[in-house]
Amino acid sequence: MFNSISNIFKIPDLKKKILYTALILVIYRLGSFVPVPGINASALKEFLAGAGTSGNMFSMFDLFVGGNLQRASIFALGIMPYITTSIVIQLLGSVIPFFEKLRKEGAAGQKKINQYTRYGTVGIAAFNSIGIALFLQGLESSTGPAVPHPGFIFLFITVLSMVTGTMIIMWLGEQITEHGIGNGISLIIFAGIIARYPQGFLNMFNMLRAGVMNIFTFVAVIIIMVIVTASVVLVTEGVRKIPVQYAKRVVGRKVYGGQSTFIPLKVNSAGVIPIIFAQSVLMFPRTIATFFKDSEFANSVVSILSPGAFLYTSLYVLLIVFFAYFYTAMVINPTEMAENMKKYGGFIPGRKPGKKTSEYINNVLTRITLPGAIFFAFIAVMPEFMARWANLPFYFGGTGLIIVVGVSLDTLQQIESHLVMRHYDGFMKKGKLRGRSR
Repeated sequence: MFNSISNIFKIPDLKKKILYTALILVIYRLGSFVPVPGINASALKEFLAGAGTSGNMFSMFDLFVGGNLQRASIFALGIMPYITTSIVIQLLGSVIPFFEKLRKEGAAGQKKINQYTRYGTVGIAAFNSIGIALFLQGLESSTGPAVPHPGFIFLFITVLSMVTGTMIIMWLGEQITEHGIGNGISLIIFAGIIARYPQGFLNMFNMLRAGVMNIFTFVAVIIIMVIVTASVVLVTEGVRKIPVQYAKRVVGRKVYGGQSTFIPLKVNSAGVIPIIFAQSVLMFPRTIATFFKDSEFANSVVSILSPGAFLYTSLYVLLIVFFAYFYTAMVINPTEMAENMKKYGGFIPGRKPGKKTSEYINNVLTRITLPGAIFFAFIAVMPEFMARWANLPFYFGGTGLIIVVGVSLDTLQQIESHLVMRHYDGFMKKGKLRGRSR
């Protein structure tokens, strides 16, 4: 592996891509410390770090933007408006003929979709920034009001700063995708999440030195982290291969087809989306309830839907499983897959082309989605048990871990492809990195 790492810097093109990606990520992290004018960051930090707000929408949002909301920086919205718009347009592509047609038009259609995604990002970013600005104007803490001088000027500056910050992040992500290595948008989210890990491990080590955490718990936590991370890698890469045979076709003097291949159906086709949807659904009523602290009903809602409560955990798991099936059904169309196979002379051995093939693919998807959804539901609720059992001082597991593993694998696969293409050894001689030729 160390030889492979050294080989990376022997390939000028790959070295340039990696250094360019690193430079863009450094710029992103530096921009995370540029504050929005007129905000008392101490008051906002106290609110997000408060005992009663650990499970609301703001704390979850702050996790994805790498603490930028807590610092009240110009990147406070992060890349989440772009992600939200992309998911919405992707879902619309399955139900609205206009977007479905664009999706099938190839590069030209994708260019139009990207354009609509940018417009949607500006709209959602403006809507979110207005909501945050109005919320901040009414926020009080022991350090004083979050906005010392509220009014239209503050509202205008905050919206302009946050929307501009989101567009800058989107541009940085596109530059990484075009000139760097890996998916730029994913790497920016990745950078925001792992930025918390060093301080978290340092806090855990300080707890060990202070005697708050004993050595056995410390070692057990490290072992659990390694095992859980390896398990997430295994399930993320897990696929169910459906064999496909293509019949020979004679076109002019050339013979096409006749080869055997397979359709790789991922165990977790929906990725991290079901967890995000489930968190949003459960945290929305809890977040609204935090604004009515004097209401007994609101306090009961906060108590029932608090992370770690039995009802919260049960609903969380059920919603993750439901959204896993829902999102998989939206992004994978067995009927369309069967029609494309039939069009090009492909068939699944033992299955008739057309409806029977579609039903078979749908049955396989139904069966493999359940264990994948249950596993990721376990990963999603794991931080709650880690915090209670080991008093872990940082958020490990859940959405963050799945995103970190997925982005790491995708980036490593691209680097592996560059190494193998230029006749260098990859990272692993045995493994399932898709970039490696067999």
